[in-house]
Amino acid sequence: MTEIISVIIPTYNRKEFLKETLDSVLKQKEVEKEIIVVDDGSTDGTYEEIKNYPIRYFFQENKGPASARNLGILASKGKFIAFLDSDDLWLEDKLSLQLKFFKENPEYLIVHTNEIWIKDGKPLKQLKKHKKGGGDQFERSLELCVISPSSVLIKRELFDLVGLFDESFPACEDYELW
Repeated sequence: MTEIISVIIPTYNRKEFLKETLDSVLKQKEVEKEIIVVDDGSTDGTYEEIKNYPIRYFFQENKGPASARNLGILASKGKFIAFLDSDDLWLEDKLSLQLKFFKENPEYLIVHTNEIWIKDGKPLKQLKKHKKGGGDQFERSLELCVISPSSVLIKRELFDLVGLFDESFPACEDYELW
C-alpha cells in the first residue's frame, strides 16, 4: 500500500452538489489521492455532470449508503480511506492535517475533525452535544453519533479488524460502525 488517500464519495441523485464536492477534494494540499465516486443508482444524470473529472466512477443499483461505501472501500488502493458525502465540502488542508496527525501518532487507526454546518449560506450554531471532542469517543458515541463520515480519515487496516459497513442498515451505518 502506498500513502495514497482513497476518497470515497457515495452519491444518489445529487448532481447539483457533486461538482463543488469534487472541487473541494481536488483542492486538497500536499496529499496524493484517488477519488472514487460510487453512484448508488442515480437517475438525475449524475454521470454526465461529472464524467470529465479525474475520478474512478462506479454505478450500482440503489442499495443504500452502506453498500456504496463498501464498494468504494473494496475498489480503493490507498493506505488511508476518507469519506465525503456528495453534498459536503472540505477545507483545503483537511487531509494534509489528518495525515500529519497519523505520522505523529502511528498507533491510531482513525481521526476525525470538527465540522461546520451551513444553511442558506450561513453557519449554524451547533448545540453543545454536537461539539466534537478528542481522545476516546466511544462512550459519547453510545448516546449520539458524534463522528461525521465526511470528517474521518481511516487507516485501511481498521476495516480488516472490524469489517465493513453493515449493509442491512438503510441509514446510520456510520453510527453503527463507529
